[in-house]
Parts: sequence; C-alpha cells; structure tokens
Amino acid sequence: MRHRPSTDEREHEDSRSPLVRRCARIADSSPFNIFIFGVILANALVLGLETYDGIARDAGGLLSALNDVFLAVFVVELAIRLIGFGSRPQDFFKSGWNVFDFIVVAASFTPGLRENAMLLRLARLARVLRILRQLPDLRVLTIAIGRSIPGVMSLGILAVLVVFIYGMVGWTIFDDHAPKQYGTISEAMLTLFVTLTLENLPDQIQMGRELSDWTLVYFISYAMVAAFLIFNILIGVVINSLEEARAIEHARERMDRYEHGETAPTAEERIATVREALDELEADLKQKPAPP
Repeated sequence: MRHRPSTDEREHEDSRSPLVRRCARIADSSPFNIFIFGVILANALVLGLETYDGIARDAGGLLSALNDVFLAVFVVELAIRLIGFGSRPQDFFKSGWNVFDFIVVAASFTPGLRENAMLLRLARLARVLRILRQLPDLRVLTIAIGRSIPGVMSLGILAVLVVFIYGMVGWTIFDDHAPKQYGTISEAMLTLFVTLTLENLPDQIQMGRELSDWTLVYFISYAMVAAFLIFNILIGVVINSLEEARAIEHARERMDRYEHGETAPTAEERIATVREALDELEADLKQKPAPP
C-alpha cells in the first residue's frame, strides 16, 4: 500500500518549479549516483597515477586537466543536490554527509591552494573520501567508528593503566636481569605494549624462566588480562556500535522512503521504530539524576 501525500505535501510538491523537481529526481536516481561513484573511482585512479614519476612527467598536463574535470563534475553534482531542495536550501546542510561533501568540494577553491602542492594533493585526496557516501555499508561502518570512539577511548585508558601497572612490576622483577627491556618504566611499557600482539610472548617467557619459574605467573596473567580480556571488550564495543549504526542507517532510509512517499511502514518497521524510541527514552532516563 503506497503512502498518499497529505494536502500540504501535494501543495508543496506542486509549488516547486520544474527545475527543482527535475534536480530532485536526478539527485535521487540510481544512474546519477552510479555515475558519481565512477567519477570518484576515476579520480582515485588519476591520483594514483600521479605518484609514478614517469607517468607524471609524460602525462602530467593530462592528469591535471582530468583533476579539473572531476572537480567540475563534483561542483555540478553539488549544485544539483542543492537546487533539489528548492526554497529550503538550508535543509541540505541537515545531513552530515552533505556537509562533508560541501566542505570537500569547497576546499578545492581555497585561495593559494594551487600554489601549495601538498595542500592541493590533500584536497584532491579528500574528494576520494566521498566514496563513503555512495556505499551504504561504508556509511554504516563510518557511523560505527564514530559511535565507538568514546568507548574505545575509555578502554584505551584502562589498557594504559594495566600496561603501566605490569610495567612497574616488570621493572621491579627484571631491572637487573633484562635492563634493555625493563630498565625503565618507558622501556618496560614499550616491551609490554609489543607483547600485546603475543608475538614475542614465548621469548619473554623464556627470558623470565631464566630468572625464576614463578615469572610464569606474571606473563600468563598479563596475557589473560591485557591481550585476551581487553581485546574481547574492544570487540564487544565495536560490535555494539555497529548494531547502533545499522539501526541509525535503517531509520534514515525509512525516513527517506516516507518523505518521498514510496512505501508505508510495515508492521515490523513500526515495531522497530517503537523499540528505538523506547531505547532512546531509557538512555535519557538513565542520564538524568535521581530526584532527592
């Protein structure tokens, strides 16, 4: 059953000029987005070719001209998306992806940019990052990375604390026996940081057993706490952020469909929306201080 636009929606749709309606249809069309995806890939290919001295020497002018063509395409794409919002261009900037696209394209017109080769390459490289917008799975991963940062930072502080404590204990035990690895707290923490990969753990155990078999307790407990426990918590944080990112992306897709009047929400989608609202309400209630 298709969603029937309300009277206000129909009046708003009718009030838009033919140019606005055409630009909105183009911006939402699959061929247009596939074309932009291909241009981004071509831009990445040209940037890669510029790293070869022989190709840059023989075809540097052509590569530079292609970069200008790609920039012109991105400017036209940005204009089409902006025009598609009609009399409310400010709505374009409500999406973080749109803001990112605008900044990346606008950065190429920064005064003095073309005189600085490094900044020019960075601006061109930033345009390649726009591929994140074209692939939904990459968008989900990007959102998941952003949402996992607070948890990863807290876990990083915990990891540094664990490494520091074990580093102090290691300095106390191995200061005289292995001064090169445990002579100072910085050297001890660096050694234990490398040991997080478990690659040099057998060598560390062998070195410790030369001093005493009781050092096995030190290394085994460190491997259990630092390498296994902390890494598994990190995996849990990332997976939880990935699930939240998927829910956000699905909610955004549903909103886009409803705004364009493509489909009415199914029972499952309505249930999912209610669950998301309840989860957000529960999170807000947990953050509020308890009444006296």
